[in-house]
Amino acid sequence: MAVRCSRTSSHAQAPSQWPAIKTVVGSFVFVVIPKSSQATWTTVCHYFWHHFGLEGNLRRAERLHALSEMLRRSGSRGCTAEQMASEFGVSVRTVKRDLDALENSGAPIWSRPGPGGGYGLAARSNLPPISLTPAQAVALLTAISAAPDAPYADLASAGVQKILGVLDPRTRKKADELARRVWVDVEPTATRAVRSALEEAMAEQRVVRIRYTAGDGNKTTRDVEPVIFASRNGRWYLIGWCRLRNEMRWFLVTRIEHASVTKTHCGDHGIQEVGTPPATARSAQSRGE
Repeated sequence: MAVRCSRTSSHAQAPSQWPAIKTVVGSFVFVVIPKSSQATWTTVCHYFWHHFGLEGNLRRAERLHALSEMLRRSGSRGCTAEQMASEFGVSVRTVKRDLDALENSGAPIWSRPGPGGGYGLAARSNLPPISLTPAQAVALLTAISAAPDAPYADLASAGVQKILGVLDPRTRKKADELARRVWVDVEPTATRAVRSALEEAMAEQRVVRIRYTAGDGNKTTRDVEPVIFASRNGRWYLIGWCRLRNEMRWFLVTRIEHASVTKTHCGDHGIQEVGTPPATARSAQSRGE
């Protein structure tokens, strides 16, 4: 098994040599202080966040992060380009370009030609050991599996898999056995591209252009200023200021056929304009105590 070397030197300095980085994305601030080559995945993701644009509606940086997590989880087995293309809904050529981009950033990607070959990471993440019981681990998996259409569900799933990846082998085995006894059947969700665009628009507070099908079948294209995501009776809605109707509107996410983030910043419409929430409603920040 050989580690593929980076082909360029401008962006491929050894991860352990990268300086501390402070990055601001939307409402989030990330501080990365690498200590070893295994500690640079966040750095790599933010590197691409700033140096690559969007490809379709799915941010390329988001796909690169998910791609690196898929390779990490595959361990020594690796993944084929075809498997990765199917997982992310892109072409094999796009996957290979993404792998080159990760490699040029310093990610230790290996390749194995021939039958049974594929791609993988030469080193695992060095997250510290995490103490979870098998039941706690399965609780996380179940929560994510039962709400695949929730905002930022893809990122949450990647985070949970990262946590499971550093459990001790005995706990992980028991968690896998217990997880097989939990079945989840959910309705089809909006496409990943649509959800990614809505999530980006909300986080960065930019107007999103949507193609929407109403309950009566009428199709319209609207510019919407996203205000909140809301779950009601198991269905997710985007609530925002509709510039077509000049009022606050609820949009069922599964009826949004297409969404793209514009460069226009949202106005000053706030959460208070949505109205008084039901007594049983609470924000994701609440602990529900």
